[in-house]
Order: sequence, then C-alpha cells, then structure tokens
Amino acid sequence: MIETVSMEMVLALYLSAGLSLLSIYGMVVFFGLQRQSLDEAPRIAPLTDQPTALPLVSVIIPAYNEAVNIQDCIKAVLNSELPNPGDLQILVADDDSTDATKTLAQALADQDDRVQVIAVPPRPQDAVWLGKNWACTQAVSQATGNYLLFIDADVRLAPKAIATAVTQAEQDDIDLLSLVPNILCGCLAEWLVQPVMASILAVGFNFAAVNDPTQSEQAFAAGPFMLFRRAAYDAIGGHQAVADNLVEDVALARLIKQRGHRLYYALGLDLFQVRMYQNWAGLWEGWTKNYYLGAGRNIYSTLYSALSMLVVFTAPWLGLGLALVLISNGGSLIGIATVLLGMGAIVRQYVYRRETAQRFRQPLRYFWLSWLSGLLVAAIAIGSIIKTETGWGWTWRGRPLKVQAQR
Repeated sequence: MIETVSMEMVLALYLSAGLSLLSIYGMVVFFGLQRQSLDEAPRIAPLTDQPTALPLVSVIIPAYNEAVNIQDCIKAVLNSELPNPGDLQILVADDDSTDATKTLAQALADQDDRVQVIAVPPRPQDAVWLGKNWACTQAVSQATGNYLLFIDADVRLAPKAIATAVTQAEQDDIDLLSLVPNILCGCLAEWLVQPVMASILAVGFNFAAVNDPTQSEQAFAAGPFMLFRRAAYDAIGGHQAVADNLVEDVALARLIKQRGHRLYYALGLDLFQVRMYQNWAGLWEGWTKNYYLGAGRNIYSTLYSALSMLVVFTAPWLGLGLALVLISNGGSLIGIATVLLGMGAIVRQYVYRRETAQRFRQPLRYFWLSWLSGLLVAAIAIGSIIKTETGWGWTWRGRPLKVQAQR
C-alpha cells in the first residue's frame, strides 16, 4: 500500500533537500578555496641552528587595558633565544590605560633594562588617529632597531620566533613579514567563532596572491605579528601614513606592496600563539570593530560573506533537522531519502572541519554547534556594518570609535 503524502509535506521535504544540497555546494566551494590557499601558504618553522649574528630588533607592544596579558607577553619576548640577547629592545606603549597595565609593565622594566615603558601622550586634536596607530608612532620614535616587530599584548612568542623571523627576512630580502599565529581558544564563544574566522581569512586573503608582487591590491598582514625592515617602514610613512585607518595592518601591507617593497605572508603556527579574546563580550566588540572594515567597507561582500557562513555552517543542520521533524509525523521513501541526504551533508561538514582543525593545529570541538557558529559569524558581519555606518555601540574596550565618512 502506497502512503499518501500531502503537498505541503512534499514541498517541505523539497525545502529540506534543497538546504542540504545548497550547503554541500557551498562547502565544496568554500573549503576548496581554503585548501588551495593553505596548500600554497609558505610555512616558517623555528630555526634548528642559532645564527651567529642578527641585527638589532625593536619589539613594540601597544597596550590599552592589557593587565591580564602584558607581563606574560613581555616575559615571552625576554625569553627569546638570540645570538646576542642584548640586541633586543622592548618598547611597551601604554595608551592611557585605566587598569594596571603600566604598573605591571614598569615592574618588568625595573628588572631588565631592555624593557622601556612609554606613556603615550594624548592624541593631537588637529588630526584623526584611530586604533593603535598613535601609540605605535610614539614607540617608533624611540626605537633603535634595524627591524621593528609589532606584536599585540595577547601574543606569546616562542623562544626562537624573533631569530627565525629576522633570519627569514634577511635571507629573502623581505620588507614586511607577517605571520599567522596558532590561535588559542578558551571559552565556548571562542571555539564557536575563532576557527571559522581563521577559515574566512584563509579564503578571503589567498596566500599566493598576497605574496605575488604583481598583484598590488591583494595585500594582507596579521596585526599580531608584523616584522618591518626599518628602512621600508620609514619609506612608506609608518603608522602615521594610516593614522585614520582602524585596520592598520592591512593598510600598511597595501602600502608596502604599492611602493614596490616586498610583503611576505606565511604560516607561523610554531612561532607564536595568541588568545585574542577572553569572553563573548570581548569577541563581539573586537570582531564587529574590524570585520566590515577588513572587507574594505564593502557592504555587498560583507553581506555575501554572512550569507555564505549561513549556507556552509548552518544550512546542513537546518536541512537535516527539518527532514527529521517531517518524517517523525509519518515516514515515506522521499522523507527517508531526504534524511539520508541531510546526514550526508553533516558528514561532509565534519570531514571539512576536521581537516581545517588539523591544518590550523587545533582540536575539533563543539562540532555539533556548527549551526550556531554560522549564525554568530553572520551576526558579527551584520553588526559590524551597522556599528561602522552608524557609530551605535562601536567601541574598543569602552573607547568610542569613529570613522570619517567616505569621500
């Protein structure tokens, strides 16, 4: 006896199947682009042999309310293995912190004369200085190194990171070397969002294209680790040249390429690690600050990326969930086939996410919440557009952010 299926159920089953098929297509495209980018990505591993000599390096750490991070960051830099440990200058630029950042940094400076704490003066009123640009500029004015290494306070350098990076820059005549870190996650929000963001960056900024000097518009640098040859940094005008740009890392990378200097973007998973945010509130504030601007303030590409995340991460679970609900009210061959299709989409997503986790050397956690990852990242993208264009709630650690209207 053939079971009768209502037209409404048939349409719902078609919707479920459509979601599953769309998600499979989206995953094939998205993770295919990620695989291509990472396959072509250069990887820099720690040196096995210590170089006999290296140029003087100035490590610059702009810090605003980084009491939870600043001492561990400085200690990791001080533990760097260098041929001459004295050829290291650490400049902590305290950007008017309201917590104990300056006091904690100064405590280490009192113990080691390689560390210097700079009290960043108020920003000038006759020019627009956004983000960390003013603090970095003040630190550079006191830097004596042939190389300038800008890192964030949440970075933890491996002992051989500086020697490896400078040796690579010297050997390959690199003017800006930027490395992708090993991203640490602690809370649930980080596990849901950070791995997806790493994938988005790998797809959006193809390593081969970024490293191709003929593609001047394809430029990217990761703010947590930017090693400049001092001469090239000065030639492009440094952070002062991008003073009004919140996404200064990308802006500086673009200037390096456009002025004919060499940009090199590589994986440095063994050289340093970073835990960017401590909780959901910080993660939301940080990514909504940068997401839209990182996409060039292009509303269409930002919305497209939000939709893509829903297709790739959320749609498989919606398709399967809808199919299961429908057949629970009465099975049919088409219903069973739709459930199997949905399960196939979930399995494919698991395989891709496991591969991604292995690529970035992270454990695969909370995979069953991938649907929520897609929703959160899409919300971040949309929230970033709204905040940037309206200024509503657009802050960084309580400081209001304001971007000049585009001309």
